[in-house]
Amino acid sequence: MSLRVAMLSVHTSPLHQPGTGDAGGMNVYMVELSRALAEQGAEVDLFTRCRGEGLPPLVELAPGVRVRHLHAGPRRALPKEAMPDLVVPFSLALLKEERRYDLVHSHYWLSGQAGRIASVGWRIPLVHTAHTLARVKNASLAAGDTPEPELRVRGEHQVVSAADRLIANTADEAEALRSLYGAAGERTEVVRPGVDLRTFHPGDGRAAARARLGLPAEAFVPLYAGRIQPLKGPDVLVRAVAELLRESPELRRRLLVPVVGGHSGATREGSAWQLAAELGVTDVLRSCPPVPQERLADWYRAADVLVVPSRSESFGLVALEAQACGTPVLAAAVGGLPTAVRDGVTGLLVRGHDPAEYARLLGGLAARPERVGAMGEAAVGHARGMSWRASAARTVEVYREVLAETRRPVFPGGERVVGQGRRHAPAPAAPLSWRNEKAVAQV
Repeated sequence: MSLRVAMLSVHTSPLHQPGTGDAGGMNVYMVELSRALAEQGAEVDLFTRCRGEGLPPLVELAPGVRVRHLHAGPRRALPKEAMPDLVVPFSLALLKEERRYDLVHSHYWLSGQAGRIASVGWRIPLVHTAHTLARVKNASLAAGDTPEPELRVRGEHQVVSAADRLIANTADEAEALRSLYGAAGERTEVVRPGVDLRTFHPGDGRAAARARLGLPAEAFVPLYAGRIQPLKGPDVLVRAVAELLRESPELRRRLLVPVVGGHSGATREGSAWQLAAELGVTDVLRSCPPVPQERLADWYRAADVLVVPSRSESFGLVALEAQACGTPVLAAAVGGLPTAVRDGVTGLLVRGHDPAEYARLLGGLAARPERVGAMGEAAVGHARGMSWRASAARTVEVYREVLAETRRPVFPGGERVVGQGRRHAPAPAAPLSWRNEKAVAQV
C-alpha cells in the first residue's frame, strides 16, 4: 500500500507564484518535494485555505499530488497576522475529510498548529518542517523591521513539543531547534532540500538567455531574485551598487541589476526602490515582476552572479537554482546558505552585511569574467548532487521511521499510541491567545 500523506500549508498555497505576497521558497519546497514523493510511490494531498480565487476544491498538481482547498474564514487574501484565528476553523475543516492518511506533514508554524490538532484527531503521527523560526529571525532583524510576535514564539514551542519528527533543512537549523526550542535530538532529522534539475540547468548558455530577455550581451549583470522585504536584504544590494559605482564609476555604462520579485508587506515607496532613488542608482536597476520557474531559469542563466544578501535564510533555494543554471552566487553566510554555496568554489560568502564588502566582491567579479566562468562550471556539478529525488528518499525514510515507532504497542492490549516521543522539553506554560482557543481544547 502506498504512503498517504496529508501535507499542510495554512497561510500560502502551493499554487501561488513564488516571489509574490507570502509565497517563496517554502512554496517551491512543498511542490517539488510532493512531486518527488509521488514519483517514489507516495500519495500526497496538499491542504491549503480557499481564498476565493476561482479555483476548484481539488486541483491535480501532478500524478499522485493534489491540492485541496478548505473553507476557513473569509474567502479572500488575508494578512499573515490574521492567520492564527483561522487555524482552528482550518483544522476542523480538515478533520471532516473522509480520506484517511498515514501521517501529517506540516510546513511553517501555523500549519504546525493545525497539524497537531489533526494528528490527535486522526490518531496519526505529525512530521513538521519549520522553514523559518521566530527566534532566529528576531536575532537578525533589519533596522526598523518588525520582530516576530511572542504569539508565534509560543506557537513554535508547542509545535516542536507536539511533533513526532522535526525535519530541518540544515545542521544549523537542527541546532537552533534544539538550543532555542528544546527539540529532542533523536527526533530532529536533517533533510537537505533539492533543486529541480529538469527546469534549472545551463541550457543554451548566457548569451542566448540574454537575447531572449533583451539584456545587453556585454553587460555585467548581478541578479536579485526574491521577495522585496527587509529580511532578504535588498537594501544591502542597493547600497553595495551605490558603493561600487562610487569606487568604479566607469562600470555604470555596463552595469545592469535586475530585481526579479514582488513586495511582501512593504509599499514601493518605503522599499529598496526609494533607497535607490536617494542614492542615485535607479538607472542601473531594473524592476521585474515575479516569473514562472521556466522563465526564472533564464534570468539565472543570463546573470553573471546571483546576489543573496539575506539577514536570515533557512536554506536559500534560489542559490541552488542559480548554481544549477551555471551561475555563481554572492551570498550572506547565514542560515543554510553556507550549505547551498561552496565558498570560493561555486560562489562567495560574506560574513555580515557591510555593503562595502559586497561592492568589493562585485567589483572583483566584474573585473575577472574568467573567475565567474570557472565558479559557474563548478556550481553546476555542486547543484547536481542535490536533487529533489534524494530529498524525497530521505523524507520517506523519516516517514517510515516515525510510523514504525508510533505503531508500536506500548500498553497491554496493543493499543496504538501516537506521539510517544513527545516527552521532551515542554512548551511554555502560557497558552496561545487565540479568541477560539477553547475550540482547540475541545478538539
